[in-house]
Amino acid sequence: MVRVRLQPKSSADRLEGFARDAAGRAYLKARVRAIAEKGKANAALEKLIAKAIKTPRSAVSVIKGNTDRVKTVCIQSTDPLVEAALLNLVKEDTNECQQT
Repeated sequence: MVRVRLQPKSSADRLEGFARDAAGRAYLKARVRAIAEKGKANAALEKLIAKAIKTPRSAVSVIKGNTDRVKTVCIQSTDPLVEAALLNLVKEDTNECQQT
């Protein structure tokens, strides 16, 4: 699982690195051009992350925070190259994904 803070209606789709919230929890900062309407921004985020780690879009899903700015994204893959890319991207363990 990856915590992501999403900024919709941005000038470009991009991942901007990591930050910490007031409680000290790490999250990945992301921006997408899509608007936060009818799941468009969430879909754009899923596509952006899938492209960044070179995995199918269907393996990436927002599982928590659909209408919030901070989201939990789950990447489901058994490919060791995808897991290595994800770990390189987020520096966190991704084996605790749960569908909700």
